[in-house]
Amino acid sequence: MVAAQDGHGGVYHRLLGEVSIWLPLYFQRRLPHGDVDDAVQETLLAVHRRRHTYDPRYPLGAWLAAIARRKWIDQLRSMGRRPTEELPDDLSVGDHEASVTSATVLERLLGELRPAQAQAILLVKLQGYSVDEVSRETGQSASAVKMNIHRGLGRLTALIEKTDDVE
Repeated sequence: MVAAQDGHGGVYHRLLGEVSIWLPLYFQRRLPHGDVDDAVQETLLAVHRRRHTYDPRYPLGAWLAAIARRKWIDQLRSMGRRPTEELPDDLSVGDHEASVTSATVLERLLGELRPAQAQAILLVKLQGYSVDEVSRETGQSASAVKMNIHRGLGRLTALIEKTDDVE
């Protein structure tokens, strides 16, 4: 950025290219898919307009993140001002009977497990948390979380095999 501030166009072009790789990743976690490109473009324009404000004594990443955060907030505000359209009363909805039945059966099966086993399976296997995250959240060691998952899945398998009405 310092070289870009001094007028080195090639370096500035490379900087914008690298920023253009990071910005979509930043916005994809924060905005709906259709709004990401707009936020990236607005941020790139803001970086270009405000490049003279960058102080080389501070990290470029923090300066860039501050601009991206402001553009993210601007994008959220503009989303709130968009007109919404009413859904028709006769909107057809697919049948969710199988999903509801599966969720009910799963809830009943998890209720047959020890609470620590059910919680570990729910968080790691169904909600996608890592073993380390569950370990920190529950206060159990990582090996205890793994053991609860292993034993709980074994118990679930035994319960399912005993059930006559499983398809």
